[in-house]
Amino acid sequence: MKQTQLFMPTLREVPADAEVKSHQLLLKAGYIRPVSAGAFAYLPLAQRVLNKVEAIVREEMAAINANEMLVPEILPAELWQKSGRYATYGQDLYKFKNRQDRDFILGPTHEETFTELIGNDIKSYKKLPLVVYQIQQKFRDEGRPRFGLLRTREFIMKDAYSFTADYEGLDKIFDQMEGAYRNIFDRVGLSYRAIVGDAGAMGGSDSKEFSAPAAAGEDIIAYSDGSDYAANLEMAKDYYERVDRSGEAQADLEKIDTPNAKTIEELSELLNRPAEELVKTILVAGPEGELAAVVTTGDFEVNLVKVQNFLGLPEVELADEALVQEKLGASFGSLGPVGLPEDVKLLVDERAADLVNFAAGANEDGKHYLNINWNRDVDLADDQVADFRTAKEGDLAVDGKGKLVFTRGIEIGHIFKLGTRYSDALGAKVLDQNGRSIDMIMGCYGIGISRLLAAITEQKADDKGLVWPAAIAPYEVHIVPVNMKDDAQAALAADLEKVVADAGFESLVDDRKERAGVKFADSELIGLPVRLTVGKKASEGIVEVTLRQSGESFDMPASEIAAHLNEWLAK
Repeated sequence: MKQTQLFMPTLREVPADAEVKSHQLLLKAGYIRPVSAGAFAYLPLAQRVLNKVEAIVREEMAAINANEMLVPEILPAELWQKSGRYATYGQDLYKFKNRQDRDFILGPTHEETFTELIGNDIKSYKKLPLVVYQIQQKFRDEGRPRFGLLRTREFIMKDAYSFTADYEGLDKIFDQMEGAYRNIFDRVGLSYRAIVGDAGAMGGSDSKEFSAPAAAGEDIIAYSDGSDYAANLEMAKDYYERVDRSGEAQADLEKIDTPNAKTIEELSELLNRPAEELVKTILVAGPEGELAAVVTTGDFEVNLVKVQNFLGLPEVELADEALVQEKLGASFGSLGPVGLPEDVKLLVDERAADLVNFAAGANEDGKHYLNINWNRDVDLADDQVADFRTAKEGDLAVDGKGKLVFTRGIEIGHIFKLGTRYSDALGAKVLDQNGRSIDMIMGCYGIGISRLLAAITEQKADDKGLVWPAAIAPYEVHIVPVNMKDDAQAALAADLEKVVADAGFESLVDDRKERAGVKFADSELIGLPVRLTVGKKASEGIVEVTLRQSGESFDMPASEIAAHLNEWLAK
């Protein structure tokens, strides 16, 4: 490709609304352009990267016998009404009507679609297991699109779905898919962690998230510095062994005035007791009006995702002050577990469940109870106790092998064991070996293809521009003749173009009539792995070789270039 023929509109200044490195550089280097908020055009260089990423994905999917297909992006609302997600997915779902007044959506994901299709045609366990996938645009009406390709309203995903007749089959495919994902992320040059993730709106019994550590990451990864344990902060667990304190003496319950103690810190100072011996109580609400009072020790925060998953709800949120006053009769800062209304479910973190003679709000403004004890002052069953706290950095990891370390990460992939949630809702059944009708067992597996461009940029780019791994670079080699009017330089550049092609690689030739400094700056900006500069020594057959990742630069006879290309591009 000649650079004079390439649509590559570079920028000298970074747009003011580009907050993160990947957004800034992909715009500046002419890879993407915004069309509307959260929707981008992928220009030729970006499209070439996407093509190479998708080729790697297809190779790894073929290796585990996954079938590629393609389904519509426009979906009838009835499919999502059958699963219940039309009502519960939230405001992120694009909804519209056609001219016949029929409800449709733009697909953010396609569990329902694939379940319906497979369920209509597969009727026997003998046709299973089956894995199908697609690479497709997805849509999410993101309330605040930002960070370039990291939070968008339109994005490219690889979504795969597995169908088996038993859970053993699901487990096998789940493991195969995890291996394929690791191969994909290794091949595209990403540093990543496979972590315990939240299934969220997808549902299911088990999930694993792949996260690329990066400063621009919207998620926090908690990992152990002494083992392989890693989890999204929403799911991370610290180490705690329950303590039996039933034999300890219980002091008399006492209500005291605490007009100036509305926070744990203020209560701790007033009572001269550490936060871990006090409890905090918050009220959470579900989408159908479900209410729960969640109790943790004062030194931890309530983890809403853990509460949501424990309750089996699609989402929960903190109750507003008006609802708190209505249900509990007090304001924030004076809430506690004693005397809760019957329609408020009590949930207690395991650390708080082991306390004796603890203090908490009295559900009366400016009042607290001292010496509360479970099953004397508040009934508490085992099925109300779990881990409802947000883990803290520096705590012992749940496996007891190292302390938790926090880092930011970009979610690049997620795999889920869905079970029968969608097959049951949409009637996707097969006859088993005994002739009984059973729900298909499903899994779901996604990779954010367009997100990978941003994640790789965040990890690899330097202060000069992009740095692409050879496997996905738009071109492996950048041939830069300093002066195209020089016959020797033009001839050597043409020879090098053939050398690169014969070696099985692709080159971009900067045939522009620009100053050398402009050419070099653009070359560093667009980030191709190897630059071959043809300059004053062209008449001697000498080329300057620059390796983008290391910055190493050296002269070499053009006749020796072919012998070293594989070595350079493997770095």
